[in-house]
Amino acid sequence: MCSPFERLRPRMNDIIGDGGILKEVVQPGEGPPVPENASVLIHYSGFLEYSDQPFETTTHLKYPQMMKLGRDVTLAGLELGLLTMKKGEFSRFLLQPQYAYGEMGCPPFIPTAAVVLYEVQILDYLDSGQVDDFITMSLEQQNTVPMSTLLEVVNTLRSFGNRFFNQNRYYNAKDRYKQAMTLLGNRGTQSDLEKERIKTALLPLYLNISLAELRLERPHKALKYGNKALEIDSANTKALFRCGQAYLELHEYASAHCCLTSAQAQKPFDSDINNLLRKVTM
Repeated sequence: MCSPFERLRPRMNDIIGDGGILKEVVQPGEGPPVPENASVLIHYSGFLEYSDQPFETTTHLKYPQMMKLGRDVTLAGLELGLLTMKKGEFSRFLLQPQYAYGEMGCPPFIPTAAVVLYEVQILDYLDSGQVDDFITMSLEQQNTVPMSTLLEVVNTLRSFGNRFFNQNRYYNAKDRYKQAMTLLGNRGTQSDLEKERIKTALLPLYLNISLAELRLERPHKALKYGNKALEIDSANTKALFRCGQAYLELHEYASAHCCLTSAQAQKPFDSDINNLLRKVTM
């Protein structure tokens, strides 16, 4: 009778040609595959043959850790497998010992010369390799790259910040937003078109920083970045709302009322604006 892993093999593809890493796509993903040196957000479980319970898993975690390829993913077979995957994909990988835990295994959990099965789902990934390459450049070198590359790096940093924010890691989120803001501020010899593109990229960063500072209970700094956003777009509803929140925390009720009524004029049926405005006028 065939063993469980032997029954899997006919459904799997040999992704590197030596039989060491076999792959079965259970649910296809979308878009391009994971780039080298990316940071990946994944759920995974590792199984030994004849075992229904994983020896390691992240499926119980609401927020799995973002893992950087080449640093945090320690199994060669798992890393090579991830590079074949797309966002949203769920796949199984059967790894021979040379691509997993080797001939020695990892006692007491992994026996010697063990073949292991990994089930992996790509929740998201960010091209952090591009960010790493950009940040290691001198300012002069950064200014020679196309504006489109700078904006891609900034968007990746903002995505990292958003990921931290959603995990309530507000200090980490703020630091990523500010890193992106600094890169935009370092851009030299700007044409009028580049200046407008930089302003467009700075606006959501200022709004993100303002909100993070509110979560960190630092209304003075929240107000600072809310006002920076208003310098770019004086009618921006989110910026007016952030400033209204900050003024309320600072007990400057007249200023809070002014900002919130201006925001309400833009979005008269917004429940958050209306509820905060009622709080100010109580």
